[in-house]
Amino acid sequence: MGLDAQKAAVQSFVKDAPIVAEFLQVESGKKIQRAQLAAAIDAAKKQNAILVIAKLDRLSRNAGFIFALRDSGVDFQCVDLPEANTLTIGIFATLGQHERELISGRTKAALAQKKAQGKVLGKPENLTHEAQVKGAAATRQRAVENRNNRRASAMVAHLRSQGKTYAEIAQHRCS
Repeated sequence: MGLDAQKAAVQSFVKDAPIVAEFLQVESGKKIQRAQLAAAIDAAKKQNAILVIAKLDRLSRNAGFIFALRDSGVDFQCVDLPEANTLTIGIFATLGQHERELISGRTKAALAQKKAQGKVLGKPENLTHEAQVKGAAATRQRAVENRNNRRASAMVAHLRSQGKTYAEIAQHRCS
């Protein structure tokens, strides 16, 4: 289900109810560290809103994450499972995680087979100097945008303004 189809499904589901905010992230449901998802969960908590997701497996294919979200107090609704309850969410979350594991296994087996046939894996265009520079720039940008890195930088600046050395700051523990 592409982004446009997901947006249309959510819009159709909520009908005339106001959408407080919209968060889009093109990322695998396998990953649980996703900036836009974290922002959506945070906004739902702060505004006491329901987090509406087009498909449960787009939220996550990690059962533990879905159970933790469910237990965190954030109300969420999956358009593809409108009548879902704790039992069905648990079943579908577990099935989603199992499917992720099957996909991973099939992909690894297929890549191993290609490699055994003498195929060169990867994209040679990613090995150019320009691609490496672009990749390094993207990594730096993600580091700059990372909320935890910004907090750490602010703390370091604050502690330096109090006359602390870098060695003292390195030993500093947050409470």
